[in-house]
Amino acid sequence: MPDRTRPIRKEICLNEQEVNLIQHKMRQLGTHNFGVYARKMLIDGYIIKVDYTEQKKLAAAVSRAATNINQICRRINSTGRCYEDDVAELKARQAEIWELLKVRQRDEL
Repeated sequence: MPDRTRPIRKEICLNEQEVNLIQHKMRQLGTHNFGVYARKMLIDGYIIKVDYTEQKKLAAAVSRAATNINQICRRINSTGRCYEDDVAELKARQAEIWELLKVRQRDEL
């Protein structure tokens, strides 16, 4: 034990409900190491985990729009024509992106 980087040992006693709550919070963070979790909570008092769900939805919508633009450009270059359906599809994708942005902005305010 003299080679340990943390030679001071602290112990706590918990009931079943407290253990379940701690394990639930550890699962939410995606950690399985109780020592690391306990040390972080005792020193900092909180752990922040950012939810990027809305940003991922927005990125996916932008990606779909970019893919449609590329397909339409290829079709225009090969046929020399722009179809109304293509324009309607682009407008729908743009509306989807704007709606996601509005929801995000509304949530932040």
